[in-house]
Amino acid sequence: MRRLTKVLIANRGEIAVRVARGCTDAGIATVGVYADSDRDALHVKLCDEAFALHGERAAETYLDAGKILEVARRSGADAVHPGYGFLSENAGFAQAVLDAGLVWIGPPPAAIEALGDKVTARHIAQRVGAPLVPGTADPVADADEILAFADANGLPIAIKAAFGGGGRGLKVARTREEIPEMFDSAVREAVAAFGRGECFVERFLDRPRHVETQCLADVAGNVVVVSTRDCSLQRRHQKLVEEAPAPFLTAEQEAELVRASQAILREAGYVGAGTCEFLVGQDGTISFLEVNTRLQVEHPVTEEVSGIDLVREQLRLAAGEELGYSEVATRGHAIEMRINGEDPASGFLPSPGTITSLTWPSGPGVRVETGVVAGDTVSGAFDSLLAKLIITGATREQALQRARRALREIEIVGMPTVLPFHRSVMTEPDFVADEGAGSFRVHTTWIETDYAGKLRTLPTTRPAVPTSAPAERPVQATERVVVEVGGKRLEVVIPAGMGISTGPRGAARRPARRSSIARAMSAAANGAALTSPMQGTIVKVAVADGETVAEGDLVVVLEAMKMEQPLVAHRAGRVHSMQAGVGQNIATGAVICQIDPLDDAELH
Repeated sequence: MRRLTKVLIANRGEIAVRVARGCTDAGIATVGVYADSDRDALHVKLCDEAFALHGERAAETYLDAGKILEVARRSGADAVHPGYGFLSENAGFAQAVLDAGLVWIGPPPAAIEALGDKVTARHIAQRVGAPLVPGTADPVADADEILAFADANGLPIAIKAAFGGGGRGLKVARTREEIPEMFDSAVREAVAAFGRGECFVERFLDRPRHVETQCLADVAGNVVVVSTRDCSLQRRHQKLVEEAPAPFLTAEQEAELVRASQAILREAGYVGAGTCEFLVGQDGTISFLEVNTRLQVEHPVTEEVSGIDLVREQLRLAAGEELGYSEVATRGHAIEMRINGEDPASGFLPSPGTITSLTWPSGPGVRVETGVVAGDTVSGAFDSLLAKLIITGATREQALQRARRALREIEIVGMPTVLPFHRSVMTEPDFVADEGAGSFRVHTTWIETDYAGKLRTLPTTRPAVPTSAPAERPVQATERVVVEVGGKRLEVVIPAGMGISTGPRGAARRPARRSSIARAMSAAANGAALTSPMQGTIVKVAVADGETVAEGDLVVVLEAMKMEQPLVAHRAGRVHSMQAGVGQNIATGAVICQIDPLDDAELH
């Protein structure tokens, strides 16, 4: 066994905060890293040391393995915890950590390679007899292969990133016509989120539940399923609500989930915390989905019902300790609600902004995991997750009651969030299921189908408009200023008034330009302008000046908070004054292009 003394946390946001707290509880020092926009983030302040990664976007910061390893060397860290997302499921990074003489707090690189690639994970599942739906044996080369699979196996089909998780790089095609564009989009999302674009295809189970097992495995080959979870409430195949244990499973279904999970992880030589994910069809059929070779976003619900600190267990297992137990008894019921910076009434559009006021709930059974505080500006460059609200009760009914109360207490002002959705869904009969298993009707596309009509009626939480100027700050004898010395974050005290307001690179801030917004308002008045509904980055331009489009045709694809949003023509006509280019950052309300109606000669 190896004693851990200092852990570098290669992540940001609430998971970096969670890992930092777990390490501190265990008496282990922590090292944080940060992009320019995260310099004053909560995770940076909670770590014992913090180092700049010098950049704004994920590719030049949290996905840059070289920068992270250099910080580990400079800081004297002896271990790396990757959190989730970013490099957490990158076998090459895990091996580089080990090659640098550090402890990797995660499964062996070979297990990540085998299970992180969903194609080889299917091969492992087949060898151990886990239930599976039809799928391609290997990643597909192009859209033609997907069309051939659809012709042979029927629709709908799922196009899925072979690496990574979290619903990114996952597209469901229900018609042959949409397959080429969905394949392209899945590849782009996968590259942006995980650095690799390989995709495979499998038959999509319509209206299934998403059920998973939280597992722990040690160096001696012991594998324990700590609890099951249900994660069926999703939008764009990304989870919004999770609960443990998964409700309304039969004893036979639960036994098969446990058996298959343990067999898969043993076959892969797994060590550490991991999650096996399955789909459960309407007829009760179980199909293996994938293995997430990391800690899950929803891990707190398992902690609440099991009494096990999964981060502390990760640290123990990475140090070479054995589990010391063969099964876990759960107690009570826990529900997690992800609080994302998105507007549910607008189809969950990512909505970056500044949090002007923030109030978290408290009381019995309430836990909040967050990486933000009041005053933080939430960038569109990273995930939209602001916090997680975890509610625990003696029964599922009590957990639901406490969830409703906690959601009344919570208040986030300054930017749209998904809170209106959570307040609504906690009273929805399909989810509450007062009449037992037969009345639990949620599934992975329930939000976009059964609930869609109510989604459009949810209130939008708009940024608050100040009614008066803020009070002048009284003069202080001293003030604290964050500075960087050789890329390391330090907080120093200087005489008041000597601080200089600068941008991320030290340049004086300038007032934001209003030209794009003004153009949007002017053009929108005549109905010709296609404007952006959100801040983001253009990743695809589908038309050029002079081309004609029909209403609903794709014009550009916008990426924000690691999700793609297609922008389509709002009317038929001819495109001109295209303002967008690939890689360009676009503000909310900015004009993408003009679409003028065709004249009579062009129509005939």
